[in-house]
Amino acid sequence: MSMADLDLMLLRNFTVVARTGSISIASHQVGRTQSALSMQMQRLEDVIGQPLLHRTGSGVRLTIAGEQLLAHADALLAKHDEILGEMRGTGLRGSVSLGCPDDYAIAFLPELLNGFCALHPDVELQMVCGPSTDLRPLLHRRRIELALVSVADAASPEVIRPESFVWVANEPRPAMLDLPLLPLALSAPQTLDYKAACTAMEAIGRRYRIAFASNSLAGLITIARSGHAVSVLTRTAVPPDLHVLEEELPALPTIGIALEYAAPSPSLVTRALGDYIRRKLPGLEGRAI
Repeated sequence: MSMADLDLMLLRNFTVVARTGSISIASHQVGRTQSALSMQMQRLEDVIGQPLLHRTGSGVRLTIAGEQLLAHADALLAKHDEILGEMRGTGLRGSVSLGCPDDYAIAFLPELLNGFCALHPDVELQMVCGPSTDLRPLLHRRRIELALVSVADAASPEVIRPESFVWVANEPRPAMLDLPLLPLALSAPQTLDYKAACTAMEAIGRRYRIAFASNSLAGLITIARSGHAVSVLTRTAVPPDLHVLEEELPALPTIGIALEYAAPSPSLVTRALGDYIRRKLPGLEGRAI
């Protein structure tokens, strides 16, 4: 069969399978049974003439042909939705998947997504939350279409909004500051807050220990509230019951929030969401847990 025989419904469901990495999860999202969705993927493979998915015990992953088709499918479906919207005189249609770290999701996304959805009610939004170090591989594999991520250079031209790291604790001057080894609650070692905290402490010769490590914002805040460690958060994410420590600990750097895309030429819907975020994010006050 030729490419003209491609079924748009099969392509749309394929993109959901590709991004979730699971027939089971995708079946709930598209409203099909697992067996029906598996049969659809088999039909699509028959049309393409080669395997698109590696099926494993833990889910599915794309073959090389699957990766190629996903890029084409995104472009074709975006054009399809654009044409329909234009001919019917309606707004944007389609779906878009956005990745975002927890602290930015809590601080900014409610207002951003409420505003975007009010403008484009026919767009289906899908969210993936995680640290920037986890989101970039998802962008590379096209599991998500765009993501808000943290970058170390706040002066980079790609930065939409700067954010400063701060030390936080449950008291203005916690007794743990007098300990010979200051207990810290940080994200995973590859993250920017972890590196910034360790670099700052080592620069002044301040001894410390990692008492708690997690990529969960709620976990870091919980430990700070318990009084067992000093946490590092972005200033926007600091809840009102925690205190920013600025007197006895070294200054932490300012980082930047940037927007990254999975494809060099994003779909119309993806670009519209990205453009909206770029316009609105700099002026938001944000809110914490």
